[in-house]
Amino acid sequence: MEQEKSSKKAAVVTGASSGIGLEISRTICKLGYEVFGFGRNFERKEYLKTEFDGGRFHPVVCDLLDTELLSRKLREITQEYEVCILVNNAGVGYYGLHEEVNTKKIQEMVRINLEVPMVLTQMLLRQLKKNRGYVINISSVTAEKSNPHGCAYGATKAALLNFSRSLFDEARKYGVKVTVIKPDMTQTNLYRNADFKEGDEEESYLKPQEVSGAVEYILSQRDGMTISEITLQPQIHRIKRKDKNEH
Repeated sequence: MEQEKSSKKAAVVTGASSGIGLEISRTICKLGYEVFGFGRNFERKEYLKTEFDGGRFHPVVCDLLDTELLSRKLREITQEYEVCILVNNAGVGYYGLHEEVNTKKIQEMVRINLEVPMVLTQMLLRQLKKNRGYVINISSVTAEKSNPHGCAYGATKAALLNFSRSLFDEARKYGVKVTVIKPDMTQTNLYRNADFKEGDEEESYLKPQEVSGAVEYILSQRDGMTISEITLQPQIHRIKRKDKNEH
């Protein structure tokens, strides 16, 4: 039984129902892992196993803020599979003057963008140490600069970056490879709550597949070498104000 379990290599990806998380899930499936993609709702698309390489994608409907449910789902996975990869991708952003962002939105950003990655990592770290696995955190370029009209969002991403750097130093001697990816403006629904969006030109934004390509690059390195940080930026910096009916 143990031998059968040890041959089942798996990954956990949060925010896997769309955008960057969905593309990362596809990429990791193609590398031969069973991928457990966590998300609130998989009904918007057809998430048939045949959509993914080898039928390796397993959608997991879960509210990430329900820690007890999250823990139970992870126990079910680790009873059958050896988790070798954790991708903390789920994120939420609310933008505007800080006094106009209400308390609930601030709390949601802190919990989804920072608390959930820290809790998930804690729950899986022993197994990741055993498997000399990967923790990949999706932060943002906003983590290292001033963010007017996005003060709280930028602060959560800066904290995730700091957590990633500290975890790398703490876990590297155990063989765990910790990487933080810092994408710039990406064509996803992250900006659905903002009064701006990516520019019209392809040179003004990243595509989700390009972020998943960075994940593939990280996973393709030899054991013994870690890429600790990657920054991804489009060639030009340009954002577009939304029309009133787009908000």
